[in-house]
Amino acid sequence: MIKNIAFGAFLLVSGFFFAQNTAMSGAEAKAFVSKVSSDTKEIKTLQSDFTQTKKMDFLDKSIVTYGKMSLQTPNMLSWKYTKPYQYSIVFKSNKIFINDQGKKSSVDAKSKTFEKINKLIVGSSNGTMFNDPEFTVTYFKNGNYNVAKFIPKTSQLLKYIKQIELYFPKNQSTVSQVNMTEASGDTTNIVFKNTKINASIPASEFSL
Repeated sequence: MIKNIAFGAFLLVSGFFFAQNTAMSGAEAKAFVSKVSSDTKEIKTLQSDFTQTKKMDFLDKSIVTYGKMSLQTPNMLSWKYTKPYQYSIVFKSNKIFINDQGKKSSVDAKSKTFEKINKLIVGSSNGTMFNDPEFTVTYFKNGNYNVAKFIPKTSQLLKYIKQIELYFPKNQSTVSQVNMTEASGDTTNIVFKNTKINASIPASEFSL
């Protein structure tokens, strides 16, 4: 459950895209990465509502959940699922804190896969993810979005993830949606909306 929530949280999109993606040229990719990296350095906090859609081979219907994401640099991240169930996960001080409908627990995230998940999610908000040595990154574009596709290099991540696609609306430097294909072939996709940048976040958002 934790793996699904954590990875799913990193994949944020409301639906799969049918627009044709074309590869960026080397110059286009360099300019895109430079702009995102520069713009997101100014981000201290990020808040957004999200809708997550997960498709699994053994289920006829997709699983749709709703919630709120809060991020505060350098390393605090909260995902709170509110519908159709209540489930919260907070990354803080190399720990993962979980509240599963009132049942609370914690996991030591240091030197574990969860630490990598946290790093990747935070990195997607500040541009540092493009430099992660554990991924091969390629860049694409279509009429509405710039797209960064991440393929894991490490055997540890390949156990869980086949690929991740981050979608950036044209003229915007923050991720609006993410698609993930897991090693099993299941897909998760989440969309962010009502995004607020550098608004004050109460400490309670990172407490369970």
